Amino acid sequence: MPLGGERGCLRVVLGVPLVLLHAVAAFCCWTALTIRPGHPGDEGALAGIELACLLVFVTEAPALLITLTPTGRRVLGRWWTAFALLLVATAAIRLAVM
Repeated sequence: MPLGGERGCLRVVLGVPLVLLHAVAAFCCWTALTIRPGHPGDEGALAGIELACLLVFVTEAPALLITLTPTGRRVLGRWWTAFALLLVATAAIRLAVM
């Protein structure tokens, strides 16, 4: 178990990549939510939504792996995992409603 100073350093080491991954995933999720097809068969818009949702899944997979490891669970709070699951759920719902 890390001591006080080591825990803070480990929190920063794990937190920086998580912030970057969450930022990319949040942008992709926002993109998927804001793309509106012009007509029912608008293949370009539908492909854009699929790609944005896929990028959310791809960027949040390593974030979930980081937060679900024993070290990540011990050092980081539950909010890191909750935010990742929220973005993945939002992308999955957007993909299903498409």
